[in-house]
Amino acid sequence: MRFHPLAFSSAVLLAVSAFQGFNNFAFADEAAIVTDTETNAEAITDEFEPVKGTQHKFQAEVSNILDIVVNSLYQNKDVFLRELISNASDALDKIRFLSITKPELLGLKTELEIRVSYDSQKKTLTITDSGIGMTKEELINNLGTVANSGTTKFMNAIQEGAAEISQIGMFGVGFYASFLVANRVDVATKSASGEKQHVWSSKNGQDEYYIGEDPRGDTLGRGTEITLFLKDDAEEYADFGRLEQLVHHYSEFITHPIFVRKTESMEVEDDEEEEEVLEDVDADVDTDADTEEPKDDEDALDVSEEEDSDAEVDSDEEAPPKPKKMKTVTTHEWVKSNADAAIWNRAKDDVTDAEYQEFYKMITKDAMGSDAASWSHFDAEGNINFKSLVYMPSQIPQSFQGGQVNNFKSSMKLYVRKVLISDDFELLPKYMSFVTGVVDSDDLPLNVNRETLQESKIISIIRKKVTRKVIDMLKKFADSPMPEEEEKEPEIDDEGNIIETEEKEEEKKVHPYIEWYEKFSPSIKMGVVEDESNRKRLSKLVRCKTSKSDGKYVSFEDYVANMKDWQKDIYFLAGQNQDELEKSPFMEKFNEKDVEVIYFTEPADEYMVSHMRDFDGKRFSTI
Repeated sequence: MRFHPLAFSSAVLLAVSAFQGFNNFAFADEAAIVTDTETNAEAITDEFEPVKGTQHKFQAEVSNILDIVVNSLYQNKDVFLRELISNASDALDKIRFLSITKPELLGLKTELEIRVSYDSQKKTLTITDSGIGMTKEELINNLGTVANSGTTKFMNAIQEGAAEISQIGMFGVGFYASFLVANRVDVATKSASGEKQHVWSSKNGQDEYYIGEDPRGDTLGRGTEITLFLKDDAEEYADFGRLEQLVHHYSEFITHPIFVRKTESMEVEDDEEEEEVLEDVDADVDTDADTEEPKDDEDALDVSEEEDSDAEVDSDEEAPPKPKKMKTVTTHEWVKSNADAAIWNRAKDDVTDAEYQEFYKMITKDAMGSDAASWSHFDAEGNINFKSLVYMPSQIPQSFQGGQVNNFKSSMKLYVRKVLISDDFELLPKYMSFVTGVVDSDDLPLNVNRETLQESKIISIIRKKVTRKVIDMLKKFADSPMPEEEEKEPEIDDEGNIIETEEKEEEKKVHPYIEWYEKFSPSIKMGVVEDESNRKRLSKLVRCKTSKSDGKYVSFEDYVANMKDWQKDIYFLAGQNQDELEKSPFMEKFNEKDVEVIYFTEPADEYMVSHMRDFDGKRFSTI
């Protein structure tokens, strides 16, 4: 039986589509015009065949957002994957929540997962989830009109310069970031409560979309499958290594498993060809046996002698081996690309220091790659329960270096049941803006807006507890013992003798907290001034030089411990620098009586002391 090339090509295309799902989905009209592999890839990627269904117009606000995305010069296009994975996670959270009271919604498909696949030849990328799914009406409301005020807020923020494309997900319209990398987007979805699977399709730059029943029928069971037909400059996203890197980066906070399909091609020996050759040889032998006429003994003897003669000649010179024919085999493997739990949900004993540092660099996006100076990982229990992981940086943030501390935005991220609510939330007072980390609470509602949360009593309690934990972390860091210095191995000459070196003057060892304090002391002093409830705790973190400290930093506690028995006040002298203060005539009397005086050389020092008034019952007094 022979097939026409057109019919054979169409059959192959449909077979591949059925095996790989919507990732390689081609509508019936497209499959009919395919004649070869190259045309297939080009037709699916470049030609736009609408779904057999109804045509709809985007709402004006949605069209405006699409225009912004299409014409955006934003360089970090990776955000599209972050938004799609976040949306998929939300859909899984919803079906999980609803199934508590309605377990029948899960049906036979109990797996709650996200799968990412690609086709480098067709330049497609597919994100599939087994979440709540959408009905036809929900497709229209969620992807074509404004179901909430998020679109309008995003538009206003863009016009006011208060937002950029990377923040699109904060306004609930992250799906449209797909058009940063796609010429066309197809969405196949089956609602947990619906009977039919529908397809939504739109091409980049057009103000309409199409919705119709999926011609494949119910292939999802439940959930949503988004296929992006990638632009020419976005082909990098049809690569396993690139996708695994991005998924791992953005999925640390996702509870549900995320799998990326890995496609590999390898050259193997073509065993089928060898079997075909053997079958042909056997067939020839059988045919000769059936048709060969009997020969007399003399003829048989002549043939045998000739064969023996030929064998002698061949034995001297062997024929070269026939090269083996190879064939290309393509394999697919699903690779889990995210952790089993967010790092702050893991037990502290199960997390290594290297993992803590890696997570710190990820959330800070530190270009310099500097490590955190310290961190605190804790669970807060009581009326409000939450988990938190906070970090203290070792280097000054750029905003601090410019002196614009008041304009520095918080680096704390707020999660509710592992869903990001805000990464620009004032969970700490302004003077602690250098602290970065995450707070995850199960006691906050998912659907509350940022303005309401900021004034929430729950947030006030969380802010108070996290602030105390940060101060405790700093106190522990300040009181930690000096790290032991590694012993240097002696140098040995060729004869095995130890080379004696001149003893160099030992360099003054500086405590890690002092190194940190020299960079961040303005923030601590600002806290003493502004945070009255924590003033006493913060004052124990202040360090200063004195007339007896030999250029070293001491705490107020150290000063009080060294006070004379008759001394009732803490004496200080303010000036431009230490040399000027040491030569001050005001110091003569105190030097004679061997009374220690604190040197204040920073403008904020006197302002800080005016708010403190005393320390441990001892008043501050200027000389």
